[in-house]
Amino acid sequence: MRVSQTNLAGDLLLDLAQPGTGPLHERVKRSLRSAIRKGRIEVGTALPPSRQLAADLGCSRWAVTEAYGQLAAEGYLEARSGSATRVRWSNAPDTGSVRPTAHEAPAARFDLAPGLPDLRAFPRRRWADAVRAQATQAAFTELGYPPPGGHLRLRRLLAEYLGRSRGVLANPQDVTVCTSVTDGVRRFCQALRANGITAVGCEEPGWTRLRGVIRAAGLEPVPVRTDDGGLRTGDLAGHAGLRAVLTAPAHQFPLGAVLVPERRAALLDWARRVDGVVLEDDYDAEFRYDRRPVAAMQGMDPSRVVLFKSLSKTLSPALGIGWLVAPPRWTDQLHQMDQAATQPSTLDQLAFAALLESGAYDRHLRSCRQRYRNRRDTLVRALAHELPGTPVSGAAAGLHLILRLPPTTDTEAVVSAAATRSLRTADLAAYHATTVHTDHGLVLGYGNLADSAVNEAVGHLRGAIEEGR
Repeated sequence: MRVSQTNLAGDLLLDLAQPGTGPLHERVKRSLRSAIRKGRIEVGTALPPSRQLAADLGCSRWAVTEAYGQLAAEGYLEARSGSATRVRWSNAPDTGSVRPTAHEAPAARFDLAPGLPDLRAFPRRRWADAVRAQATQAAFTELGYPPPGGHLRLRRLLAEYLGRSRGVLANPQDVTVCTSVTDGVRRFCQALRANGITAVGCEEPGWTRLRGVIRAAGLEPVPVRTDDGGLRTGDLAGHAGLRAVLTAPAHQFPLGAVLVPERRAALLDWARRVDGVVLEDDYDAEFRYDRRPVAAMQGMDPSRVVLFKSLSKTLSPALGIGWLVAPPRWTDQLHQMDQAATQPSTLDQLAFAALLESGAYDRHLRSCRQRYRNRRDTLVRALAHELPGTPVSGAAAGLHLILRLPPTTDTEAVVSAAATRSLRTADLAAYHATTVHTDHGLVLGYGNLADSAVNEAVGHLRGAIEEGR
């Protein structure tokens, strides 16, 4: 007899048809003991109440209580009055501490690597309240499978929000909800390939993950150089047949440049001339500290620009919510090609929609903008004090900056030395697709660095740089 159940403490899978004879309570005992010794029932697991397990097994309650009692006497179980019977035996060695697995690197004490917002500032209570409210208030019809492109309420609110905050020109039907910018680029690259486009221009240097996504979609990532003015649009003429370009005009990663106006216009002229498309990664657009953020390129020509964005840099990547805004012909094709595409859960989509509608998301961004500005200023001062003469580059924006190092410094050795000091950093050279470059330095992220740890972290960084020299 098999009881196929899965929930902890309430359900249990036992096989009473295994070889062996004897009374039923002995068979229950042997089956439980075997499951415990094999590690299938872990130490601390609460077993089902005797009455429930007896009903599941189709036997008397006495058989179960007798089995529980004997296993408790043998040290396998622990029974306490008024509490559940729990497994106390384990064949795992007691090391006295929990060690990280091979897939879990120890968390660094100082996080100066780029790519994360301030996870301490995630609005836990506000998000939990929003999810709870949607779980209780949403109509039962909204709990089914969402339509292709995402929940209509979120798409409508995103179109309104992007219009007022980023100058985006879009209808709700132009918005497609996805799980991340990476997911959005992946899906759009599939549409590009279906339309005969075989390559995508990528900023050099740039996000290695997005280059990998483009390559995995069967397209060729073509490096296009960047400088202090952003993407070098004049270089596009040297890539015959190129009809798609991925760029982050608001704040290029990793160099931190903002695409200058004349290059924005030149990029759109190029797209019209070759009948191409611009993939706009709206990276770090919310966080500009020295002036107002520039509007999204999408508003300059919605027919030639596809906008990508997510919550990974504003709230948390753990939410898995992103979106893309595309012209209708591309949106229709996206929905037809990938009808089984993964979407964020409907409740999470509705929770984010509630934050947008109430203004809570805007308030969160304003609070983060001030926090990051102060933290960046503190980091720049600390670097000037600890590493005088070492230049810092990148616009006063976003969640990272570039620390330029002398060519005599081994940046790989610096990153390794920093890791031994429990300090996460990133080598600027790691974001290049080619070896033909003169960039030499570190990409320092300050989004997930505690304010109180800035000065100490820079002190450790100085030690790592001295070792790298």
